[in-house]
Amino acid sequence: MIPEQPIEQGIKEEVNKIDALIANIEKVIRGHHEQVVQVVTCLLAKGHILLEDNPGSGKTVMAKSLAGSLSQSGSKGKAHADFKRIQFTPDLLPMDLIGTHIYDESKKDFIFKNGPLFSNILLADEINRASPKVQSALLECMAEQQITAGDQTYVLEKPFFVIATQNPIEMEGTYPLPNAQLDRFFMKVGFGYVTEEVELDIYKQHLEILNFQENIQPVMELKDILELQKEAEEIFIHEEIIKSVNKVIRSTREHSGITLGASIRSGIILLKCMRAYALINKRNYVIEDDLAGLIKPVLQHRLLFKNKNAEGEALDSIVKIEIKRLAKLDLSGK
Repeated sequence: MIPEQPIEQGIKEEVNKIDALIANIEKVIRGHHEQVVQVVTCLLAKGHILLEDNPGSGKTVMAKSLAGSLSQSGSKGKAHADFKRIQFTPDLLPMDLIGTHIYDESKKDFIFKNGPLFSNILLADEINRASPKVQSALLECMAEQQITAGDQTYVLEKPFFVIATQNPIEMEGTYPLPNAQLDRFFMKVGFGYVTEEVELDIYKQHLEILNFQENIQPVMELKDILELQKEAEEIFIHEEIIKSVNKVIRSTREHSGITLGASIRSGIILLKCMRAYALINKRNYVIEDDLAGLIKPVLQHRLLFKNKNAEGEALDSIVKIEIKRLAKLDLSGK
């Protein structure tokens, strides 16, 4: 364990705002603290997240609550972050996402009209109901934060964060996401059902929750997010923890229960998420618990397993070896 070191004074205020952001979202999203933290982790790691579960579990509301909790830089909390929602359907076309050239009569020329991808927070709702061709339209903007239309490239405004939702692929009218698309999501998270007590509380307060959702107020500016993203990149990771990430990634390629292991990109993304997760927990260093807590949401959707019912067991067996190894080491020095 690395001894705690104070976070720089200039960034501390923004770090404390993370708690306010999470608390604001949880006024609407009840009983899903872990999932809310994972969404914020992906945002601070400059990634994107895929939420999977049955309809009515709160995935779409999660995205709206995050967008409503953020405001434009310099707006003093008045103007919400630019939020767009795309409802994916089988007849959707790539141009419906990217935009298209239209003829401007006054200029006697074609001009480009931006599509909904030009936003800060993008909700790709039920992404697996659209064809793979449409899903692939997201690849460039998610990986490089830019869009190419014709011979022109447009740089997207930062931050650019995609929250995609999908229904379980067993449901009628869904397409499995291509591996290249899945790989662009830093995490894949399931919502699941809340506890009986939380569900009863939701029923009792559903009007109050709905009112807050419709009138949600920003608690953080976009410039704060950009500042925190920079700070996350400076979080210290001990060399032994980096070695553990390397061993975990390589072990997925050799495990008997895994047919397709993790790529180098997977390891880089895991490191980014661990740094962001440490920052959320007000640490400027990563610990082994960060590795244990993030291994499944970061890696599970990138792997192909021989037995779908044993997905968790395969990853557990791999990461337990490294957690035990790290627990025996003295990581107090750099």
